[in-house]
Amino acid sequence: MHTSRRTLLAATAGAAAVVAVGGGPALAEDDDTGRLDDKRLRALISRMTLEEKVGQLFVMRVYGHSATAPDQADIDANLKEIGVRDAAELIAKYRVGGIIYFGWAHNTRDPHQIADLSNGIQKASLAQPRGLPVLISTDQEHGIVARVGRPATLFPGAMALGAGGSRTDARTAGRIGGAELRAMGVRQDYAPVADVNVNPANPVIGVRSFGADPQAVAGMVAAQVKGYQSAGVAATSKHFPGHGDTETDSHYGFPVIEHTEAQWAELDAPPFRAAIAAGIDSIMTAHIMVPALDPSGDPATLSRPILTGILRERLGYDGVVVTDSLGMEGVRTKYGDDRVPVLALKAGVDQLLNPPKLDVAWNAVLQAVRGGELTEARLDESILRVLRLKAKLGLIKDPYVTRRGVDRVVGIPSHLKAADRIAERTTTLLVNSGGLLPLSRRTHRSVLVVGADPASPSGTTGPPTNVLGAALTELGFTATVLSTGTAPTEATIAKAVAAAQGVDAVLVGTYNVTAASSQRTLVNRLLATGRPVVALAIRNPYDVAQLPDVKAYLAAYSWTDVELRAAVRVLAGRADPVGELPVPVQKADKPKEVLYPVGHGLRY
Repeated sequence: MHTSRRTLLAATAGAAAVVAVGGGPALAEDDDTGRLDDKRLRALISRMTLEEKVGQLFVMRVYGHSATAPDQADIDANLKEIGVRDAAELIAKYRVGGIIYFGWAHNTRDPHQIADLSNGIQKASLAQPRGLPVLISTDQEHGIVARVGRPATLFPGAMALGAGGSRTDARTAGRIGGAELRAMGVRQDYAPVADVNVNPANPVIGVRSFGADPQAVAGMVAAQVKGYQSAGVAATSKHFPGHGDTETDSHYGFPVIEHTEAQWAELDAPPFRAAIAAGIDSIMTAHIMVPALDPSGDPATLSRPILTGILRERLGYDGVVVTDSLGMEGVRTKYGDDRVPVLALKAGVDQLLNPPKLDVAWNAVLQAVRGGELTEARLDESILRVLRLKAKLGLIKDPYVTRRGVDRVVGIPSHLKAADRIAERTTTLLVNSGGLLPLSRRTHRSVLVVGADPASPSGTTGPPTNVLGAALTELGFTATVLSTGTAPTEATIAKAVAAAQGVDAVLVGTYNVTAASSQRTLVNRLLATGRPVVALAIRNPYDVAQLPDVKAYLAAYSWTDVELRAAVRVLAGRADPVGELPVPVQKADKPKEVLYPVGHGLRY
């Protein structure tokens, strides 16, 4: 028996005799996988106090790189927001069943530190009376949303994978990404996004979606679910019932989806059905209103007709349902922070994610049970699902990870090479008038790199213009870099135009260009110099519609290093462009007309 397993059995049970089920050993496992049958899990639940049960339903943030010795600034932040000093105190006070990692909470400095933090969290939880392992989660979608960065392997995001069109690549990215997370002690990943991005103006999903075709998205979602879960990490498809057709960001407002029930079934449901068919471990709710599915005006997160009626009963899903963050405006618009967790549980949710004030949410659930609004049996139902998942993921058999395990798995050369190869197959050539691309270093050796430098996604080297410049230099070009930003001023534009006079070509990174954007002015002034201008959309591919005079336009779908470097290899002819648009691009002046359809992508 592993030491960790012995510790866990003792810590969970206190003494074997106390919690022995049917006279057998405490938490005896069914088989070598460490899974427990429901009878044993129910026996475990029956011995929990009501407070412990309430805690199991919460997944909470906590500041700090260490479970017991975070930096003073993180201690201060924890005391202010949660009333505890560190993760160990959080667990002791609230007995939370899950913890979510964020970069901004200083949980993810480097892989060894993440592994140590995970072990510290497990140790703190197992030291409690009837202690259970913690389900540690994070948002590692890859692309523009990633909490764990270099030296871990970062893959192209969903829309890039959609452009590549390879389910094998999507599965590989999930399998490798999952294996690296598991090595660091993270066993639940809030990915893949299952939203179908049919609205180009969507401010919150966009390139986080695999595309606009429901069947294509469904295939990619199923592939990623299988990839993550084959690595022993719970995948989480989100955001049910579908966040793809909204112009409001649910972090800051309350989006309304006006799809009819028939449209929902045709557009939004297929990826979730595919995820369920693939054996998805968890599904995340959306803080959106869908009047056709529930006319009450409640967000889906708090809707029993949507979560129980549709997800559980109609789609036949019996896995874990986790809310999107309860700190988001979309779920707080209609009800107070004390009502939200109670209503979510009544709707059919199992895990309550990241409430703004844990004491308010935790006590509200406790009082709802004591006052009879929620039954203890209802809590037990959700706790059983959570414990089933913990058992399936091997947490009950062995919740710990090792630094050696990190070194064997995280950011190893074969993983990094796989990411590079996959990224090359996603870059999409949208325009190539007169055969400007591929650029030859014989005829266009000196290149000026300008453009937007949005804050780099977690753990990439950035800024994007520097990454592009370095990649060109590696391939034998002479690159000069000038960051011009997402809203270049007249002075910045003049500087870029002056710099363009002495080079053979200009590469400009565009970022969410609108009709009023001064990025358009920058590109048009550069075109007026007569120098060849190559544009690279580093986020949404819709930019190409706003810049019709550019002779060569590529789409990278993200400004992470792996995608930018791949785009440069394509631009320079070291790799062929094989990506195809997974979303249509409408004309800028006639948005009802399609400029480039799904499947558009040029070749050399």
